[in-house]
Amino acid sequence: MSGLQGLAQENIWFDKSRYDEAERCFYERTNGIPQTSQERDASAILQDIAKARQNIQQSLTGSQNASKSEDQNELVSRLKSLELDNKILNKVVDDLRATLSKLESRMSVLEKSQTPASKTVTFTKAAPVQKPKVEESNDDDDDDIDLFGSEEEDDEAERIKAERVKEYAQRKAKKPALIAKSSILLDVKPWDDETDMSELEKCVRAIQMDGLLWGASKLVPVGYGIKKLQISCVVEDDKVGTDILEEEITKFEDYVQSVDIAAFNKI
Repeated sequence: MSGLQGLAQENIWFDKSRYDEAERCFYERTNGIPQTSQERDASAILQDIAKARQNIQQSLTGSQNASKSEDQNELVSRLKSLELDNKILNKVVDDLRATLSKLESRMSVLEKSQTPASKTVTFTKAAPVQKPKVEESNDDDDDDIDLFGSEEEDDEAERIKAERVKEYAQRKAKKPALIAKSSILLDVKPWDDETDMSELEKCVRAIQMDGLLWGASKLVPVGYGIKKLQISCVVEDDKVGTDILEEEITKFEDYVQSVDIAAFNKI
């Protein structure tokens, strides 16, 4: 690089007038020439500008240094974390290798132990079934012995079985048979409000049948001063039916207009 090119890159020549003024003020102060107020103000401003520039340069330098130090600290921390992760991974790999070696050793031991056991199992499966031994005798009377039981034993077993069946039938006959019953609630309606309800109830209760038992009763208002007789009864289903009850109650034509079944429940 030539001298002209070096001077061309210098920016000091753009501020030449300022530097000339500063040089003049310097010589005036050294020679004892008093300065005017304007010159003093200008020199003070120049000093402030110089200080400001110095501060800016210092701050820039400090920020650059701080940024460099922060980057360095970040790099150091990242390197430390990577080293720690690497150690952990190495430890995990070592543990896995140890576990794998243990499993391989156990598998080999199991395979060795199972080989003779399988042979033994095959031998036991192939073992023949032992048959009961029959003692032989030289006596001629032993030929008549029945190894599977005699006819007398069969007759005895049949007799015992028959006795047990008979006893079971007797016990079953002694038990009372279950009788199916039903609870019925009847609504007996009179002709009008002048009907004597007490006489109507007496007529109804006068009906007596095998398997019929009358229960509680009450008078229920119907309307216009008319009341109906609501009476309950328990009947045996095999002996008394609802049709028979309705037929017997409606025979009292002087008192009864109609009979309805209000409720019917099995007991």
